[in-house]
Amino acid sequence: MSISLQGTIGRGEFERSLDFSVVDGEVLAITGPNGSGKSTIIHTIAGLIPLRSGQLQSENIIWDNPSVKTWIAPEHRTCAVVFQDLRLFPHMSVVANVAYGLRAHGVHKDEALSRSSAVLMQVGLSSFEKRRPENLSGGERQRVALARALVVEPRVLLLDEPLSAVDVASRAALRELLPEILSSFAGATILVTHDLGDVEAVATRSLGLI
Repeated sequence: MSISLQGTIGRGEFERSLDFSVVDGEVLAITGPNGSGKSTIIHTIAGLIPLRSGQLQSENIIWDNPSVKTWIAPEHRTCAVVFQDLRLFPHMSVVANVAYGLRAHGVHKDEALSRSSAVLMQVGLSSFEKRRPENLSGGERQRVALARALVVEPRVLLLDEPLSAVDVASRAALRELLPEILSSFAGATILVTHDLGDVEAVATRSLGLI
């Protein structure tokens, strides 16, 4: 088992109880209308929002359990997030954006750049290393964000509506790319989306929120 959440998430006055697990090799799509708690799940697993009650654990390591005052900081969780708004650094090149997480964890610059170049090739952006995010299309920026998440070799990959901000052509290309990328990903993936097309193209199973 790679990740499991049994408990209550919340943001402000909103709360929702959940009980699910995702094992290595699975892609769980979480669907539902706006306000149903989809992104709150991602933010809770990533450690940006504390769990209200219950337990979140990965690989038998407790990440969050308020009843026993156990909480692991985001930077120490073996997960990576592709946020809906991407959060690329505009002043950095593509390869520097991808390498940022590795450098933050103390990886030597040369190794970080080498690993980042390899992942950029994997997502089809091998010739884009020196460009800035402002010079990329929406689909290309999404690929950079995906590469930045993958390069740190997480055990849990969190995708928060990764195709919502791209045009139709880019969305179709990414729907073809994501299954290929995720088929070689060793960990568990959680995909938040409101688009059933994403679920059909990428997910191995789904969880619907009402």
